[in-house]
Amino acid sequence: MNIHIEQALHNFRTNGARYQRFDRYYNGDHDLAFASAKFENTFGSLFREFALNLCPAVCDAVADKLKIEGFSVSSPRVSKGARDDEGALTDVPATDTAAELDTIWHRNRMDARAGEVHREALKNGDAYVIVWPDADGNVAIFPNSAANCMVEYDEEQPGKIVSAAKFWRTSDKHTRLNLFYPDRIERYITSKPHEGVLPDARDFIPVQSPKSKVQSEDADPTRPWTLDIEPWTIENPYGVVPVFHFANNASIGTFGRSELENAIPIQDGMNKSVLDMLVAMEFASFRQRWVAGIEVDYDTEGNLVAPFKNGIENLWISGNEGARFGDFETVDLEQFLKVKDGFRIDIASVTGTPLYYLLPHGRGFASGEAMRKAESRFIAKVRDRQTAFGQVWADVMQFALRIEGKPDVFLKTRWEDAARLSEKEELENLLLKKQLGLPSTEALSEAGY
Repeated sequence: MNIHIEQALHNFRTNGARYQRFDRYYNGDHDLAFASAKFENTFGSLFREFALNLCPAVCDAVADKLKIEGFSVSSPRVSKGARDDEGALTDVPATDTAAELDTIWHRNRMDARAGEVHREALKNGDAYVIVWPDADGNVAIFPNSAANCMVEYDEEQPGKIVSAAKFWRTSDKHTRLNLFYPDRIERYITSKPHEGVLPDARDFIPVQSPKSKVQSEDADPTRPWTLDIEPWTIENPYGVVPVFHFANNASIGTFGRSELENAIPIQDGMNKSVLDMLVAMEFASFRQRWVAGIEVDYDTEGNLVAPFKNGIENLWISGNEGARFGDFETVDLEQFLKVKDGFRIDIASVTGTPLYYLLPHGRGFASGEAMRKAESRFIAKVRDRQTAFGQVWADVMQFALRIEGKPDVFLKTRWEDAARLSEKEELENLLLKKQLGLPSTEALSEAGY
């Protein structure tokens, strides 16, 4: 039994339930087991799937600020790069490298797919990108979900990936498993179809798939062609595990933490407050009446018989001169609303999310300086994610250049400013600079003209 297969399957099973919980809460499928008996008697299953879902806002607030503008080479010219016709090392202009990076990025539609990677990492704590040549030899970048990939870090050198694994289900219900190493990729498949949970390690066999029909030069031309079998091990000539791990808010060499981890308990409390408010609204929507000073009847078994039938279509009338009628006060729902908004503030506090992301439109901060001060902690978190994710993206693109046969370079990911000023504010700052002596041509250049 391959010990690496066993370890990979163990990690997939261990992390699967955790990732599934974060996925459910992000999509609004919350745990509502705390609903009271009175709620179930009143509404049955009508609101069984109800949830006032604020989880997407916690993740999307950060994802909205993670916009990659491109990659820059650390020096004007990359020394000791490509070789000339005589085999001597030459310098490669950084502009050529930047153009190559831009081509790879747009060919793989990463303007859109990078956002998917960021959202997956923020939601589940982890996300993965696999980089490998396609059938034509071009670089292919494949984003992968947290539930289907994993990496193993070196204990001696924390942060260095020594192996990785990915599993997926085929259309015929077999399970595929690839193990990635710095020198090879091993491919496995289950010997028979499986339903539901991951199969055991003993069920995996090496992949031996037919690649093409071949016939040797001295073969009998009357004999049928034979199949060229694609090997189950693929050579990795690049010396690097081609799986890159985006870990959100993680320590060195560990799995990441979801942005929803601290928000979920508060989300459950908010759902409880909203469901309690629905019960109160149901019982307070029609003011309950009372009557006094009348005689009541009993049935043959001695049980009290209600003198009136309650309902907005029924009129209560009594011939007893001492009868008095009235109704009870309605329930004050304002308290429920205050509790609900209190939970919004708690989510904003524990996650660092700006409150205007969690409040209805028009109830957040207006704009300008007050908003920037209020979201300073949030901007700091965004810049921390830019630093962590940016280094991984630089590693991805460096490996992509290696596949393309380009020289090794040092790259830096360029992000859109997380605290970008409005156009009016930028122009006002330029006017102040101009008063201090900034030339008009330089001011216009800074403004983008």
